[in-house]
Amino acid sequence: MDAAATPPAAGRTIRILGVPMDLGASHRGTDMGPSALRIAGVADGLRRLGYRIEREQDLVVPAMETRAPADPALRFQPEILAVCTALAEAVGAALDDGALPLIYGGDHSIAMGSVAGVAGHLRRRGERLGLIWFDAHGDMNVPATSPSGNVHGMPLAHLLGFGDPALAGIGGFAPKVRPEDVVLIGLRDLDAGERRVIRDSGVGAYTMREIDERGIGAVVREAIERVSAGTAGFHLSFDVDGLDPEIAPGVGTPVPGGLGYREAHLFMECVADSGRMLSCEVVELNPILDDRNRSAELVRHLLLSAFGLAIL
Repeated sequence: MDAAATPPAAGRTIRILGVPMDLGASHRGTDMGPSALRIAGVADGLRRLGYRIEREQDLVVPAMETRAPADPALRFQPEILAVCTALAEAVGAALDDGALPLIYGGDHSIAMGSVAGVAGHLRRRGERLGLIWFDAHGDMNVPATSPSGNVHGMPLAHLLGFGDPALAGIGGFAPKVRPEDVVLIGLRDLDAGERRVIRDSGVGAYTMREIDERGIGAVVREAIERVSAGTAGFHLSFDVDGLDPEIAPGVGTPVPGGLGYREAHLFMECVADSGRMLSCEVVELNPILDDRNRSAELVRHLLLSAFGLAIL
């Protein structure tokens, strides 16, 4: 049952940006993610918490059937670059207008645009961005190490300045974030090359083993402290496949052993408690693989927790 938002959340403006893209993924269907979240009623729930929700905007994304990948090691790079560049501009404009961007994906390659937009906005003010990356996967492949050429397995590497210069340079600068300002949470399925990159990169990384041993509350609070130190706040990049597929089956790359229902809510409640979230995106929701929009309904409740839904 929805309750009141914890102050000072109520009264803020949220701008919802839909990015119906699946060009970066192997499985079709993430382009329907924004529609699934709208059907689930995310915006209405946020309004009941006291937020002002602007008219939602969707970016124009070409359909996969109308294109052919020119480079098998970096599939649909020109199209993804164009969409992410437009998204970076839209996110920056939202922040310039005083709104908090909430982005509906779309596959995880859209994060190259959303994070570029927030980081660029802060860069103009001489400030840094922290980044919490919730995901079963590392997303730190580059074209030379990727086994598939799918860009949704590469966005974090490009945000850190590695890989394809054009994707790394969205917004006219690189890197978008410093390794010490980045934390990955929920890791449990990494490619061999990614393990080396993550270990050598200097980012913070919490596997499911560490979450099991220490508890999600301790891990998330520690992660928030890290990404908040010396930064203006953090962006939350929330990949639905970080959740256990038993509670969120609507993803293209499910991995058993993810966060359960209460763990996920505690994660998001800690985000709200911090008051440090500057922007948020939800990615990799695939309604084609879902059960009667069950995963989108769960994401709705989780987003409300992140935006201040309180039991008391």
